[in-house]
Amino acid sequence: MIDAHGVSLYTESFGDRADPPVLLVMGTGASMLWWDEEFCRMLAEGGRFVIRYDHRDTGRSVTYEPGRPGYTGADLVRDAVGVLDAYGIEAAHLVGVSAGGALVQLAALDHAPRVLSLVLISTSRAVPGGPELPPPSEEFMRFVSSAQVDWKEKASVVDHQVAYARLLAGGRRPFDEAAVRDLVRRDVERARDFAAVRNHDLLAEGEPSRRPLSSIAVPTLVVHGTADPLFPLAHGEALAEEIPGARLLALEDAGHGVDRADRETIVSAVIAHTATGERR
Repeated sequence: MIDAHGVSLYTESFGDRADPPVLLVMGTGASMLWWDEEFCRMLAEGGRFVIRYDHRDTGRSVTYEPGRPGYTGADLVRDAVGVLDAYGIEAAHLVGVSAGGALVQLAALDHAPRVLSLVLISTSRAVPGGPELPPPSEEFMRFVSSAQVDWKEKASVVDHQVAYARLLAGGRRPFDEAAVRDLVRRDVERARDFAAVRNHDLLAEGEPSRRPLSSIAVPTLVVHGTADPLFPLAHGEALAEEIPGARLLALEDAGHGVDRADRETIVSAVIAHTATGERR
């Protein structure tokens, strides 16, 4: 446990503190377990000091009453900076997936001295601008609108989360239900109150950044699956176009998130991308 600006967050680190630091920021509603432990260890073996952590209302971090979050989206951005402070890290490479990708964009915009580089996985713009982007798939929208889950019943929650993970996987690759079910079960069992993850759907934005994506001045790598049902590939392409000097790594047939099949590809790309801390 650490104290991040007065907030208790659960963290875990991998590797040598003398190596370049990499902070992994998961999407809202997801604990650090969704950064696979083997993924973290592979990065550490590649010469990186890796930190993952539970957002508020996930895992072992501070939990609020379901339906009454006492924080905003901007506070989640500050939490990431608070993790760096707790570890005594002046600046780090930030890797964010899904909504975590938006959080690290905002960190680069509003806390620029703390960010060495960005890796944006399965995400979209954190600030308005540019042409309109395509919506989630019809299948995704049907699932969200029709899903029924009893948040007080562990079995119901696990079944729902597994079905959601299957949908996010994109449907073009085999889905390892046994592995995902085990991960979801562990996630539910270690949470202080798993029902509190729904608070992330209620968050006010907080103070929005007034800076455009074009003002991001650190090396940026965009990683995006071609079968992402939540943020179609055009979202990743827009990020790569609008952030100066950004490059896009498109993962064929990958859905939303970090698929085990892409682990080595993504780890290699992150290690190469974070090999320099120089600013443009």
